[in-house]
Amino acid sequence: MANIAPNNDLQVEISTKQILKIALPISLALLVPQLNFVANTIFLSGLGETELGAAGITGVYYLVFALVGNGLNSGLQALIARRAGENRPEEIGKMFAQSIWIALLFAVANILITVIAGSFFLSSVLHNSRIQEEAAVFIRIRILGLPFLYLFQMGNALLVGTNNSRYMKYGFIAEAALNIFLDYGLIYGKFGLPQLGFNGAAVASVFAEATGALVVFSIIFLKKFHHRFSLFRHFRFNRPLAGLIFRQSSPLVMQFVLSVGAWFLFYILIENSGSGEHAERPLAISNTMRTVFAVFGIFVWAFASTSNAMVSNIIGQGKQSQVLFLVKKIAGLSLTFTATLCLVLNLLPGVFLGIFSNDAVFISESIPVLRTVSVALLLMSVGAAYLNAVTGTANTRVNLGIEIVAILIYSVYVYCVLRVWHLSLVAAWASEFIYWSTIFLLSSLYLRSGKWKNKVI
Repeated sequence: MANIAPNNDLQVEISTKQILKIALPISLALLVPQLNFVANTIFLSGLGETELGAAGITGVYYLVFALVGNGLNSGLQALIARRAGENRPEEIGKMFAQSIWIALLFAVANILITVIAGSFFLSSVLHNSRIQEEAAVFIRIRILGLPFLYLFQMGNALLVGTNNSRYMKYGFIAEAALNIFLDYGLIYGKFGLPQLGFNGAAVASVFAEATGALVVFSIIFLKKFHHRFSLFRHFRFNRPLAGLIFRQSSPLVMQFVLSVGAWFLFYILIENSGSGEHAERPLAISNTMRTVFAVFGIFVWAFASTSNAMVSNIIGQGKQSQVLFLVKKIAGLSLTFTATLCLVLNLLPGVFLGIFSNDAVFISESIPVLRTVSVALLLMSVGAAYLNAVTGTANTRVNLGIEIVAILIYSVYVYCVLRVWHLSLVAAWASEFIYWSTIFLLSSLYLRSGKWKNKVI
């Protein structure tokens, strides 16, 4: 790793080669933790469907807070890419230093929220007492990983925004490897480690996130990015610059929180729609579908991140007229790669589902939902590229507005399907069609309007 020279060209080109050069390393980096997530789900499924269902609830709860960091990541990435397009490396360092302050403040605040109100919130929305108890203890441990996760995300924003995404994989590999090792060891008491059961997965994740942050910052120092971009020369808190980062990122934070909050509502409505096995099995199936989105959506999020960075970069170069052409190119590649994965998924659904359970009833009930999710992934591959292009234009309030409209439509549909009409799980997961179609339509209309062309950051 140390003998690879850093990328000296901060300005990107509009070409398939450039898109893939950024997106494919991100895909690899994203694949590693998703495989880790699959392994985690497999380990927990060995404890029973109750634990698998509780993993779904706690996973979505944690995502609400984790994606606060993702919002900061996306906002910072767009700002760094803009300065890269303008070829202003020292400004990159100033922004990165301020992002560390903001990330740590958010982490402390979110930990306090969970410690004070997390158990009360879970007890007020969950009916199954066993799931409720396990989820409350788990999340109080899991939330301690937030500071490390946020630092990890800030480091990755720097790598993607400066066209060095190829280095991302090292942090993800280290994090995932340790997580899998500790998951197995702590859940089942292997390798001389204590047997913690369900909570072992929480402890494993905290240590793994700390490792990921350590590795990505080690890369920054080993590749001397801290010198090239003057990362810590301006580390003192800079209120105007921190304010810019916060203004750009806060709508994205709200966007991600609303998005995952809608998923949390989805899980709550499923859990509330039945009792005993009638609640636990749909939860277990839905948690498996979330894994499908995570694993088979790696190209979606890789190309979405590429869309954010490249759009911001070429705007920084003064090439606003080429944004729509670039976004269409990125969306087409995203659709092609995702469709290939979905084809494999639909040809071998039983094989994939068999990883999580040998129960024939579980597999047969999951297959129709799986096929629905695979179609939703195709819509997501295009919609996410367009939505992240809006992020790249720096009009992040528009991102939030688009998300609010999509979430409102999504939530009304899910509520009617599960609580009013009492339809099947397949009909409930069809909500993803509505959500991503709305995202694509509104994002496309905004990009075509050209109202973003005079935005200065």
